[in-house]
Amino acid sequence: MSVRPGDPGDSRDGYARARAGAGFATDMLGLFWAVGPDAISFLQGIVSQDIKGLSPGQAARSFLLQPRGKLDALLWVLRDADRVGIVTDATHQGVAIASLSRWRLRVDVEFHQDRRPVLDVWGPSDRVPGASGGWRDGQGTLVAELRAQPVRRRLVAGRDSQELEQLGAVPLGRAAVDTFRVEAGEPRMGIDVDGRTIPQETGLVPEAVSFTKGCFLGQELVARIDSRGRVNRHLRAIRMLGPAVPPSGARVSHGAKVVGELTTVAASPVHRAPIALALIRREAPPGTRVTVTWEGARAEAEVHGLPMTVRDG
Repeated sequence: MSVRPGDPGDSRDGYARARAGAGFATDMLGLFWAVGPDAISFLQGIVSQDIKGLSPGQAARSFLLQPRGKLDALLWVLRDADRVGIVTDATHQGVAIASLSRWRLRVDVEFHQDRRPVLDVWGPSDRVPGASGGWRDGQGTLVAELRAQPVRRRLVAGRDSQELEQLGAVPLGRAAVDTFRVEAGEPRMGIDVDGRTIPQETGLVPEAVSFTKGCFLGQELVARIDSRGRVNRHLRAIRMLGPAVPPSGARVSHGAKVVGELTTVAASPVHRAPIALALIRREAPPGTRVTVTWEGARAEAEVHGLPMTVRDG
């Protein structure tokens, strides 16, 4: 990233300035386009979101699933009149394009990477361009609203870092972005979730899946769990009850049973503690006290739902 460890954007000050105004990272998100006469109908039958049900200018979450229903990619889709923008983790963009291309049989659709600089912006400031809950692309700048709470997140393409700094936004390092992601419950593919993850485990199904649009790739598993099943794990936040900062991969135990392991680990000024994401078994719901162990060390922690809420006191 453009911010080195120890630079202002990688500190508590950078996090605080972004939370009160805006901060941006330069290599977190990727953007590509599905174009061609069959772009919308093709994606309608592949991804979990109801592409045809969205109006031009709307943005929504979606999943790209494997045929058996587990995750292949986490997406946002940007519906246009005759094309669809697809937002992914920057490191997973090539994988998503390759996966979609495997199903491109006898259809006129192509995938083109957006060549503009893509910035991941966190914070409420209206000085940075916004899109009123959807997305817009004009005068060389694309803006897409990705989430509103607990901290606003948007994609800005076509503005460089210097331009955003002139608008008052601060560059953010990985540590600050990870703090925002953990608090919001924003998993990264390949880090917090992977190809073994069931969509319902992410907590994102209500936003990402249409159960009324008809068939899509991997629908059977998602629909079966929704109608009569349950999953054994859920994406949760873990808040440490002391100052110890465990590494990713640290085990989370409830009683004598290991119920998960930490993935993204961060430090949260607003929660005044180290925090982490983890896929936690249902035996340890939010509010449960757990033990985190690593390399001969152990510390107490608490399971939280997502997004994390700030408690008084």
